[in-house]
Amino acid sequence: MALVEIRPGDVVATYQILNKEAEGGGYHLNPDAEFTKNLVAGLMKNEQRYGYRACPCRLASGKKEQDLDIICPCDYRDPDLDDFGACYCALYVSDEVVSGKTGVAPVPERRPARSARGKTAVVQTISLSSSPIAALPFPVWRCKVCGYLCARDQPPGICPICKVTKERFERFI
Repeated sequence: MALVEIRPGDVVATYQILNKEAEGGGYHLNPDAEFTKNLVAGLMKNEQRYGYRACPCRLASGKKEQDLDIICPCDYRDPDLDDFGACYCALYVSDEVVSGKTGVAPVPERRPARSARGKTAVVQTISLSSSPIAALPFPVWRCKVCGYLCARDQPPGICPICKVTKERFERFI
């Protein structure tokens, strides 16, 4: 399948939508509009290539289930913002960057090496049988991007906070 040329007007329209969604969720896009529009164009190209908006600064596999952690906004955005003031590709930035108090510095890669992906650390478990949690009528789902929690039979189709799809939720309890 050949990629269709991405028109500047489409990039601007997508940029405006992403900016509105970011601001509505308490986030900020990088104030360097030209830089940010180049990232948006990269997201759009990846959406054409793979069917999803993989981070334009990372190598995607082309298999959505393997790339869920790097679909924008990626699972690493919030920790990167907290620790470095920007996400890995610097599409999202902190209040300090927007206000000009600090600049964007390189952000180290948090994504595990391919050989380590999908492997989880051993977690100490607690007995829930005597806990009030055991009496919950529904499982609790957690958004891996923003941490939103909800108790229902299935995760929501779209996170009401960060707007990612249900594939980005994990069973929390």
